[in-house]
Amino acid sequence: MSDRHHFQRETDVSRETLEQLDTYAALLEKWNPRINLVSRATLRDLWHRHFLDSAQLADLIPSGPTIWADIGSGGGFPGLIVALIRPDTEMTLVESDQRKAAFLNTVIRATNAPAKVISRRIEDAAPLNADVISARALAPLKDLLSLAHQHLKPTGNAIFPKGATHAAETKEALEQWAYRCETTPSKTDPDAVLLKIAEIQRAH
Repeated sequence: MSDRHHFQRETDVSRETLEQLDTYAALLEKWNPRINLVSRATLRDLWHRHFLDSAQLADLIPSGPTIWADIGSGGGFPGLIVALIRPDTEMTLVESDQRKAAFLNTVIRATNAPAKVISRRIEDAAPLNADVISARALAPLKDLLSLAHQHLKPTGNAIFPKGATHAAETKEALEQWAYRCETTPSKTDPDAVLLKIAEIQRAH
């Protein structure tokens, strides 16, 4: 079974969405040699390593209108994938690298994704008042919680995919932050989890 077919079976996306993702994949392969959006080694495994890995975040949020902010979006993971498979979501992609922001805007135009790009450092952005915040491979959990505290609604959720170090990061974060956390195993990596975090408050 191809990775693309496996992705479709796992996510049950429409043919139209699959075509949008084909467009995205083609643009990624075209741009990647110039600005290194993903590591070259993972490009061959794009549908599993990046597309499915990103799509699984959407399963953690109920359907319906949602303001979602993806910080440090890079090549668009996970935010742009979520925007394509969940068009009810109002997605903001925050990416300070101007070249990566240009790539994101190119994909948004080509796929008509319901997303916009803020090309600045998330620390310098006005509060986004988001229902959901996500970030993938951006920073340690304690730093992500600081950003989420700044940009989430009080009732909002942060979703952070984390790898094998997640237990150590959680322990470290609890020295500075109090929060409620649900842990879901990753569909794409046996050592990874998705952390769904709410009620973020400073511990002291």
